[in-house]
Amino acid sequence: MKKQLYIIIVLIGIILMPQATYAQVDFNKRPDDDLGNVEDEFQEHFFEALKQKGIENYDRAVDALQKCLNLDSKKPVIYFELGKNYNKLKNFGAAEENLKKAIDMQPDNVWFLDELYDVYFQQDDIKNALKTIKQLVKYHPDYKEDLAALYVREEKYKQALELLDELDAEFGLSESRDGMRNDIYRITGNADERIENLEQRIANNPNNEENHLKLIYRYSQTGDLKKAYNAAKNLLDIKPDSKFVHLALYKFYLQDAKVEDAISSVKTVLTSPEINADAKAKVLKDFVAFVSQNPEYESDLIDITALVDDNKDAQTHSDLGHYYLKAGDKVKALYNFKEALKQDPNDFKLIKDVLLLQLDVKDYNAVLKDAERALELYPAQPMLYLVSAVANNNVNAPKKAIDNLEMGLDFLIDNPTMEADFYSELSIAYKALNNISKSEAFAKKAKALKVQQ
Repeated sequence: MKKQLYIIIVLIGIILMPQATYAQVDFNKRPDDDLGNVEDEFQEHFFEALKQKGIENYDRAVDALQKCLNLDSKKPVIYFELGKNYNKLKNFGAAEENLKKAIDMQPDNVWFLDELYDVYFQQDDIKNALKTIKQLVKYHPDYKEDLAALYVREEKYKQALELLDELDAEFGLSESRDGMRNDIYRITGNADERIENLEQRIANNPNNEENHLKLIYRYSQTGDLKKAYNAAKNLLDIKPDSKFVHLALYKFYLQDAKVEDAISSVKTVLTSPEINADAKAKVLKDFVAFVSQNPEYESDLIDITALVDDNKDAQTHSDLGHYYLKAGDKVKALYNFKEALKQDPNDFKLIKDVLLLQLDVKDYNAVLKDAERALELYPAQPMLYLVSAVANNNVNAPKKAIDNLEMGLDFLIDNPTMEADFYSELSIAYKALNNISKSEAFAKKAKALKVQQ
């Protein structure tokens, strides 16, 4: 609801009260007859009401307005102000009663109707809200959008769409109306009508790139990939310099085995400053997945990633790390995981990926250093104590390994696999200390847990 129609509180009385009244009052002259006394008393109570309303003393404002009413019951502004104050007090019955009296006196007063609309809207009285807003639409076309919203509430979707079409034709497109239109299409599941609307928009204005992109997306969403592909090619014909169309084209090219065209589209996306980092990361992730299934294009992946070396985000580096790990290139995988961690140093998943890969490549000193920092961030993560222990066992520091493991076991809950790993490392550490009985005892514990799994 817009509720945009407000006026300065002091001016309300001046604008709405009959001008003849003001012509009779000289505020610089002390009243010397009954009429003057009455008028002066009325003004005193009325402006007191405005003052009390301004400081949110709505009860006192009502009291002052009732005194005004006792002096003159023919001024619609008194009932209007009473209605507003009762509305603030959530006394909707009294608010409605007084506002209706004001409207009876001035049926075409927009302010009165708007306040009554608010009373009904707050009570979720859609029937009366619709009745009132239909009166308001006569005076202010902006209320048509509110009316459309009420039609949606009443599930009168056809009437809502008709109103939105009228507004679009008269004032041009707007995000708020498009949002409402999309809500209607989503609720009704009417994908065809949504697409028809976009097609009509494109017919009316072929150079509007956004509508083309929306149409491509809607076709894709409904599973009509052929039409989506044709819509993308149509946009490229109309706007050969479009960058955003390649966000769709690269996928279609890959599906059609037009790999060179796909690579060209991917490069266009990744080098376009207009396209945001999240979209670029998604495109690169898709291409990484493609290359993982088609390793003959790895050189192209290297070329493409070089295009974004200066601005790859953490997610992109992480995706590349997993790609290289799957491809068996642990050095490149570790490099990318570390680069991702530089950008997001508190990401536990990245910390874990780096530490486990460092263990895998036997870089135990790096594990000890990085695990110590990680434990400052996550002192209750048993996995960090375990990797530290593994590294300490491998650098011949079994006592430190035992300290790590004993602390880590305190945080271990319902994870028999990791618990078995803890006992295995304890067995190794005690064996290095030549405590064979403890070493064998922990080895048995580890074996028993593995048997249970």
